[in-house]
Amino acid sequence: MKTGILGGTFNPVHLAHLRIAEEVQQAYELDRLLFVPAAEPPHKEIAGQVSFTHRLAMVEAAIQDYPGFQASDLEIRRSGKSFSVDTLEVLRKEDPHGERYFIIGLDSYRDIASWKDFTRLFNLCHLVVMTRPGVLINDPLEPLPVAVREDFCYDKEAEKIQHKSGNRVIFLKETSLDISSTKIRIMLGNGESIRHLVAPAVADYIKEHGLYQTKTTKGSH
Repeated sequence: MKTGILGGTFNPVHLAHLRIAEEVQQAYELDRLLFVPAAEPPHKEIAGQVSFTHRLAMVEAAIQDYPGFQASDLEIRRSGKSFSVDTLEVLRKEDPHGERYFIIGLDSYRDIASWKDFTRLFNLCHLVVMTRPGVLINDPLEPLPVAVREDFCYDKEAEKIQHKSGNRVIFLKETSLDISSTKIRIMLGNGESIRHLVAPAVADYIKEHGLYQTKTTKGSH
């Protein structure tokens, strides 16, 4: 089975998340694409302390019309800090002969040496690095410590590097949608419309549960 994995806080999930997932699903003919909300992110707090239950429910609402998309509660079941390498280990045990395509942004890739056991990632999955149109990758090995660069070879024409395990690091240009969860939270706090930024079902869920409202916006309803 070919599985895509898109992790994040999804606080809230928005249309850019869906577009990225769809582009990767189509590019690599994935059998399924897992949205994996972080239960306890290792590097940042959950803004607004929005619960895992709410964030998972918003993902479920957002993907209901997308064949092959699935919401995963893996990181709350596993407990502890939500390290990507641990999540990928669980997925490998569940499907040892499958292929995994782990989706990250270019900024995350450039910071990958700070991740827990980052060298193990390349044994567990293909890494799909989403880049913006017009962004040039001059040296894809540059973010990696010198000591591990010898584990890779670079195919310039294909814009990918291959690990000794056979897994690849692939650079895929995403459709640029200027949407962020931070921006959405600010807009909601200001009482502004988020139409066309999130799926309608997500907007309905946020409204129903009164999420992301400041004291001012709560008092205005």
